[in-house]
Amino acid sequence: MARIAFIGLGIMGAPMARHLAAAGHELTVVNRTPAKAQAWVEAHGGRMSTHPQEAAEGADAVITCVGTDDDVAQVTLGRDGAFRSMAKGALFIDHSTISARLARQLSVEGDSRGLLVVDAPVTGSQPGAEAGTLTIMCGGRKRAVEAATPIMQAYSRRIVHIGGAGTGQTAKMANQIALAAVVEGVA
Repeated sequence: MARIAFIGLGIMGAPMARHLAAAGHELTVVNRTPAKAQAWVEAHGGRMSTHPQEAAEGADAVITCVGTDDDVAQVTLGRDGAFRSMAKGALFIDHSTISARLARQLSVEGDSRGLLVVDAPVTGSQPGAEAGTLTIMCGGRKRAVEAATPIMQAYSRRIVHIGGAGTGQTAKMANQIALAAVVEGVA
C-alpha cells in the first residue's frame, strides 16, 4: 500500500480520502482548517499535517482536491508547497477543477523535479465521492496515469486517460459546458 499525502478535505476530498484509508493506504491529511483535518484523522486514522510540504515528505503520492487555481498553486508550488519535498519518482494527482494552463504548468514543474503528474478532475458530485463511483478524466503521460490508476480505483468507477497534460481539465470543462446546456434546455 502507498503512503499518500491528501490535501483538501472538502465535500469531495474527505470521502475520497476515506476510501483510500479503507483500502489500506497510509494517509497524511492536510486541510486549510486544521480542525477539519484533525476530525478526519480521529474518524478514519492516519495523521494530519498543517503544511503540504511536510505532509509530502516521504510520500509515494500527493493528491490535491482543493478549490481554485490559486489554491492548487499554493499547496504545490508555494513557500510550503508539496513539490518542495516530493521525492523523484513520486506521483502527483490533482483532482481539483482548475485551468488547463495551470495543469500544464504543474506538469512542466513536476517533470523538472522527476515527478509523475496527472491532472485528474472528477465528475459524479458528492454522492459519487461518498459511494466511490466517480468518473475521472486524466491528462498526463501514460506512465503517470498508469501509476495513478491503482490509487484512484479506490474511489472511482471509471478512469479515462484523455491525453497529455491539461487534457483532463479540458475534458472536464467540456463536460461542464454540456451539462449546463442540458440544464438550461430542461429549464
